[in-house]
Amino acid sequence: MTSLSRTLSRAGPMQPPGPRRILRTQTAVNLGEPIFDSEVVPSSLVEIAPILRVANEVEAANPRVAYLCRFYAFEKAHRLDPTSSGRGVRQFKTALLQRLERMAFEMYGMLAGNVSALTGEYVKPAYGGEKEAFLKKVITPIYTTIAKEADRGKIEKGNHSQWRNYDDLNEYFWSADCFRLGWPMRADADFFCQPTNPPDERNEIKPLVVPTKDIMKFPINHFRWHEFFPRAKGNIGVVIALWVPIILIRTLGMLRSRFDSIPLAVHDCLVPAETSDGRRKKGLKSNLQKRFKEMKHEDKEKVAARFAQMWNEIVSSFREEDLIDNREKELLLVPYVADKGLRVMQWPPFLLASMVPIAVDMAKDSSGKDRDLKKRIENDYYFSCAIEECYASCKNIINDLVQGEPEKRVINIIFDEVEKCIAEDKVITDLNMKSLPDLYDKFVELVEYLVKRLELLLTVKESAMDVPSNLEARRRLTFFTNSLFMNMPDAPKVRNTLSFSALTPYYNEHVLFSIKELEEENEDGVSTLFYLQKIYPDEWKNFQERVGWEEDLNEELMEELRLWASYRGQTLTRTVRGMMYYRKALILEAFLDMAKHEDLMEGYKAAESISDEEWKIQQRSLLAQCEALADMKFTYVVSCQQYGNDKRSALPNAQDILQLMRTYPSLRVAYIDKVEDRVGEKKIETAYYSTLVKVALTKDSESADPVQNLDQVIYRIKLPGPALLGEGKPENQNHAIIFTRGEGLQTIDMNQDNYMEEALKMRNLLQEFLTVHGVRHPSILGVREHIFTGSVSSLAWFMSNQEHSFVTIGQRLLADPLKVRFHYGHPDVFDRIFHLSRGGVSKASRSINLSEDIFAGYNSTLRGGNVTHHEYMQVGKGRDVGLNQISKFEAKVANGNGEQTLSRDIYRLGHRFDFFRMLSCYFTTVGFYFSTLLTVVTVYVFLYGRLYLALSGLEEGLSTQRKFSHNHALQVALASQSLVQLGFLMALPMMMEIGLEKGFGQALSEFIMMNLQLAAVFFTFSLGTKTHYYGRMLLHGGAQYRSTGRGFVVFHAKFAENYRLYSRSHFVKGIELMILLIIYELFGHSSHSTIAYIFVTFTMWFLVLTWLFGPFLFNPSGFEWAKILDDWSDWNKWISNSGGIGVSPEKSWESWWEMEQEHLKHSGIIGLIFEIILSLRFFLYQYGLVYHLNVTDDKSILIAQACRSILKVAGLWGSVRALARAYEVIMGVMLFTPITVLSWFPFVSEFQTRMLFNQAFSRGLQISRILGGQKKERAASTKD
Repeated sequence: MTSLSRTLSRAGPMQPPGPRRILRTQTAVNLGEPIFDSEVVPSSLVEIAPILRVANEVEAANPRVAYLCRFYAFEKAHRLDPTSSGRGVRQFKTALLQRLERMAFEMYGMLAGNVSALTGEYVKPAYGGEKEAFLKKVITPIYTTIAKEADRGKIEKGNHSQWRNYDDLNEYFWSADCFRLGWPMRADADFFCQPTNPPDERNEIKPLVVPTKDIMKFPINHFRWHEFFPRAKGNIGVVIALWVPIILIRTLGMLRSRFDSIPLAVHDCLVPAETSDGRRKKGLKSNLQKRFKEMKHEDKEKVAARFAQMWNEIVSSFREEDLIDNREKELLLVPYVADKGLRVMQWPPFLLASMVPIAVDMAKDSSGKDRDLKKRIENDYYFSCAIEECYASCKNIINDLVQGEPEKRVINIIFDEVEKCIAEDKVITDLNMKSLPDLYDKFVELVEYLVKRLELLLTVKESAMDVPSNLEARRRLTFFTNSLFMNMPDAPKVRNTLSFSALTPYYNEHVLFSIKELEEENEDGVSTLFYLQKIYPDEWKNFQERVGWEEDLNEELMEELRLWASYRGQTLTRTVRGMMYYRKALILEAFLDMAKHEDLMEGYKAAESISDEEWKIQQRSLLAQCEALADMKFTYVVSCQQYGNDKRSALPNAQDILQLMRTYPSLRVAYIDKVEDRVGEKKIETAYYSTLVKVALTKDSESADPVQNLDQVIYRIKLPGPALLGEGKPENQNHAIIFTRGEGLQTIDMNQDNYMEEALKMRNLLQEFLTVHGVRHPSILGVREHIFTGSVSSLAWFMSNQEHSFVTIGQRLLADPLKVRFHYGHPDVFDRIFHLSRGGVSKASRSINLSEDIFAGYNSTLRGGNVTHHEYMQVGKGRDVGLNQISKFEAKVANGNGEQTLSRDIYRLGHRFDFFRMLSCYFTTVGFYFSTLLTVVTVYVFLYGRLYLALSGLEEGLSTQRKFSHNHALQVALASQSLVQLGFLMALPMMMEIGLEKGFGQALSEFIMMNLQLAAVFFTFSLGTKTHYYGRMLLHGGAQYRSTGRGFVVFHAKFAENYRLYSRSHFVKGIELMILLIIYELFGHSSHSTIAYIFVTFTMWFLVLTWLFGPFLFNPSGFEWAKILDDWSDWNKWISNSGGIGVSPEKSWESWWEMEQEHLKHSGIIGLIFEIILSLRFFLYQYGLVYHLNVTDDKSILIAQACRSILKVAGLWGSVRALARAYEVIMGVMLFTPITVLSWFPFVSEFQTRMLFNQAFSRGLQISRILGGQKKERAASTKD
C-alpha cells in the first residue's frame, strides 16, 4: 500500500499535491469479479486489457506474476485516468484494488501463520514451510551465484563482459527471462549456470556522434535577436539572461543593521502556521517589508519567545563547539524568559554594545535642544532600544530594592518627574546632565552584583562589530540568516513532518583520538595536539576557559581533551555529534509546537532543567513528549561493519563506538556479525547476520555505578554468506539500509559534519518531496556542502574553492535548467521508499561501481526520478589537504569516471535523453575527463608532428622554397600552437561563485591571490593525474579504491614516496615532452627566432615543469638541506633493494616495479595492442636522432612490458628489469639535481613555506613552529 499511495499522490501535474498516504477502505466481497472473468475494461482504460488477460492466463501456474501484472495494470490505469472521471473507471479501480488486496492477504496469511480454510493446515509458501526455507531455497542459491561471479570478477579485472556484476543480475530479474526460473525456482535454470557469451551493449560515446553531425550540417545564420546584440559572440546574451536575476547576499555587517527582520524570518520559515490555510509570503522582498518593531505587543511576545529559544540554542551550540568564549556567548544571547515589566524587545547585547556609554557622553556634552538629542537617538533603532531597556531595567531594579512606603513614594516621584521631562522634551533644560556620568558610574557598581545583561549594556564601551570573532562562527551565522530569505517550503509541525533517517558507513577510520595518538610525535617532533593548538588557537583558548583547564589532567579533562581534538579532525565522533543535532532540533521545535503560552514564556531551558526525580514522576511531561516525538521522526544508523570483530578483539574502536552510544542513547549501530552456529549435534557452521544494536541502560543493584551501559541487540537478520562481495562502502550501506525507516534517507559520509542552525531547517527540506519540481516530485534532494578543511594550507584552499563552486554554481546549473544533476556525494536526501523499490541507493559491483554515489543518481533518473538542488541548507564536509592525498582522491575519481564511460548507465542515459540534455549529461560527467584526455593527446600530436617536420627536413623545405614562402595560410598552419587548457582557467567558476556571494571585488582579489600561490600549477598538475588514470582505466581496466587517510597532512613527504606516486603519471610523461621540446628547438628550422619558439611552446614548457616539479614545490620543507640529504639516502636504499615474496613496494623498487605492471596482466588483447602501438611513437625520434647524430635512446621498455609473458619464456625478462632500473636511476637524478641546487639557498625554503601556508599566516598561525616542531621549543626552554 505504501508504493500504491505514492503512485496516487504523484498522479500528475494537473492534480494538486495531497497527503502521502491514503486510507484503506472496505469493499464488497463480490464486487468486480465478472470484470476480471470477461476482461472487460472501461473505454478509457482499453490499453490495460492485454495485461489483465495475461494475469488471468498465468494465475493458476504462477500467482506471483499474476499479482505483478494486476499491480502494473492498476498503476497504468491511474496514469491514464488519474481523477477517475471516465465512465465506470472508479468502480473498476475499486474492484481491481480489491483483487490485489485479496492476493496480498494470502501472502500475509503465510507471514502471520493463518490456517487455510480449504486444507485446515497452516498457509505455507510454495517453496516449503520448514525453518529458514526462504533463506535456504530462495536467497542462498541467488547469493551463491553472485558470490561465484564476484570471484570471477576478481580475476577478470580488465574485461567486465566476462563476468556478471550486480547490474547484470538486476537486468535479469527485470527481464522476461527471469520467469524461466519457475516458482519454486528450478535448480537447473540457466541463471545458475555460467554464461557463455553474455551480450555487451556498452559504448562510449556512440549515441552522441550522429546527432552531432546532423547539427554541424545545418548551421544557423539568421537570428531574431541580432538587433539587441549585433556583434555578440559566445552567446553573451545567454550569460546576461542567466546572471542578471541574482539574489542579494548579505554579509554579517548587514546582518546587524537589519537584525530586527531576523525574528520574523525565523518565524515565517521555521515556525509552522497556526492555521492550516495560513500560507505566508516568504523571500527577501517580503521579509524586508515586514518589520518586527511595527508589530503589536501581543504578537511580538510570541514571535520573540520562539526566536529566543532557537537563537539561543544556536549560540549555545557555538559555545559547546568552542567557536566562541563565555563573553561572546553573553553578548550573543537573547533572554530566554521575557521580562514583562520592560515591555521592550531585548536584542542581543552585541547589537547594543557601547551605545549606552555613548548616549551618556552625548547627554553630558549636549548644549542644544532636547529635540536635537532625541532625533540623534531615534535615527538608530538599536540606539533607542538600548536606552529604553536600560532605563526600564534601572527603574525595575530600584523599585524592587527600595523598601518602605515613604521611600517608594519618593522614588516614584523622581521617576515621574524624569518621564515628564522626557515627554515634554525638557530633559536637557530641566535636569543637570553634567552629573549623569557620576550617576552612571554608581549604578554600574550596583548592577555588577545583580544583572549580568544590564552590566554588559552599561559597561561594554568598545565596538562589538567583531562578535563573534571566530571566522567559522561568523560564516555560519551569515549563511543561516541569509538562508532565511531564500525560498523554502513552509515548516510543518513536528508531528506532521515526514520521518527520515541518516545512514553513515564506517570501516576502520578514527572514532575518537586517544591521548597517546594526540601526544605521539612524528619525526619532526610535532604531535597532533600541538598541531591542533596552533591551527585553532582561539578555539583552544575557548576550550580551556570552558573546562577550567589545569596542567595536571584528571580523567574528566582527558576525555574532554580527546573530544575537543576529535571534533576538529575527520572522525566518526564529529559526524555523529553533527547528525544528532537533528534530534536536538526536533525536540526544540516540538516544544515550540506543543508549548502552551505559559510554558513558552518560561522558556525551553526551564523544561530542560527537570531533575531526574521529577522525570520519573512526570513521565508525561512536556519534554518527555517532545523527545518521544523526535525519536519517532528521526533515526540515525551508523553501519560499522567490523564492530563485532573489534568488540571480540577488545579493540579501542569498539569501546569508542560504545561510548558514542552512551552519549547519544538514540544512536543505532549496525554491523555484520560472524558466529559459529551448531547444526545438529556435532556439525558447526559459520553464519553471518546483519545486526542492529543500541545502548542498554539497565539498573544493576550490585553495581557501584548508577547505570550499567551495555549494547543490546535489537534485530538480527541471517545472511546467506559474507555480505561484502562487491565494493566495501556500498555493501556496508546495503546491509544496513534495512534498519532505516521513514520517508527520507540522508546518506552521510564519516568525514562530514552538521550544525544546529542547519538542523532546524530539515523540516522545510523534507517538504520538498511533496512539491512538484517541473513535471514530477523529487526523488533526490541535493544540498550544498561547506568544506571545513580549507584554511589549513594553500592546497586545501584551492580544493575548498573548487568544491565550493561545484556544490553551488555547478550543481545549481546542473539541476536547473540542464536537468542533469545526479548524486555526487553524501549530504543528499533520498526518497527512501522510491529507491528501496528501485534497486536501493548504492550499486556495489566491484570495480564498476567504484564511484557508487553517482550511479545512484543515474539509477534514480533512469527509473523516472527527479533530482533537485537546494541551497538554503548546508552540511559540513572534510577534504584532503596534502598533495599526495588529493592526487589519490583524484585518481580514484578518474578511475571511477573511466568505469562510468564503459557502463550501461551512461549508454542508456545517452539514448533516452533528448539531444540537449544528452550533451549536458556528457559534458558534465565523463565528457569532462574525455576532453581532458584529448587536451593532453593534442599536445603529444602537436609535438610529434612538429618533430617529424623538423627531423625529416620537410619544415625547412616548406619554409624556404619560394613557392611556399609567401603562402600566408600555410605559414599560419605551420606556426599554429597547441591550445592547452591552462590550470588557471579552471578557477573561473570559483571566481563567479565568490563574486556572487562576497562581491566581485573580493572575487578578483582571491583570484589574484590564488594565482600568486601557484593555483595554475596545482590545477595543471591535477590535469596529469586525471588524464593518466582515466586513460589507463579505458585501456586496461582495474579501477581500485585508494585510501587517502583523511589525516592532518602538513608534513614532509620523502622523495621516494613522491617518486612512487607520480613516476608513471607525471615524471615519465614530463621528461618525454621535455625531450621532444628540446629536440624540436635543436633541429627545427633555423630561421625561427627564439622568441617565436617560446611563443609557440610556452604553454607546453609550463606543462612540463609543472608535471616534473609540482610534487616537490607543494611538499612542505621540500627545499630544506637536511631533509634533502635524508631523502637521497632513503631513495638510494629503496631503488637498490631486491624484491621478492613479502617485500612491500615501499621497501623495494623491484616490488614496486612489478606492482606497476600489474594492470597489464589483466588487460585484454585490444588493450595490449594499443599499449604497443602507443609505445611505437618513440621510434619516430629515435630514427631521426640516429640519422642525424648516430645515437640512440632506447625506449623499447614499454613494449617489453606489454610482451612480458613472451620475454619471460625467452629468459629475457631479467635484462628488461635491469634496463628499467637504470632508466629509473637516470630519471631520479634528473629530478633530484635541481631540487638539491635550490636547497642551497635558504630563501627558497622560506618562500615555499609562505606560498604553501599563506592562508594560515593570514590567520596568525605559527606555521614555522609547526614545521620546526616542539623540539626547538623544548631546547630553548631547557637552555633558559
